[in-house]
Amino acid sequence: MNWVIPPLYAGTITKYVFVESYKATPDDIAARAYEVSGEVMIKETCFGLQITGKEEEVERVIAHIREFDPAHIYVKDRGFPPGDPRRCRANLGGARPGYFGHEYEMGFIRRIAVGLERLEESVPVAGDERKKVPEGLPVKRLMELIEQEA
Repeated sequence: MNWVIPPLYAGTITKYVFVESYKATPDDIAARAYEVSGEVMIKETCFGLQITGKEEEVERVIAHIREFDPAHIYVKDRGFPPGDPRRCRANLGGARPGYFGHEYEMGFIRRIAVGLERLEESVPVAGDERKKVPEGLPVKRLMELIEQEA
């Protein structure tokens, strides 16, 4: 049987918001999301949130959430909205395909956070203090070398 399942929320996008923070829990970011949710649908998960809605609205809510702890709140696209029968674990049984990928990603997010924090703390180097990168071999000199070897 080859039938097409119509999209549940046509014209919308769904994004995951992961939190791995010492300042915030998934409940904290959910509260921040609900403050400005407008017309988006928010689903709380063990790792953060799923946010579904029009792209501009979703991005607005995510920007508000990330202001709280930008180095520890991450966002990624999801191909299917919450409850979509093609991916919902209620229909498929067991963990949703892809869940184990989230679990794996959460393991190295801490390392990314450390890098982002260090980058934010670093002091920009003034133009004159930067290491001078030696210029490459001039084309004219390269041509001379080629002719010598030929």
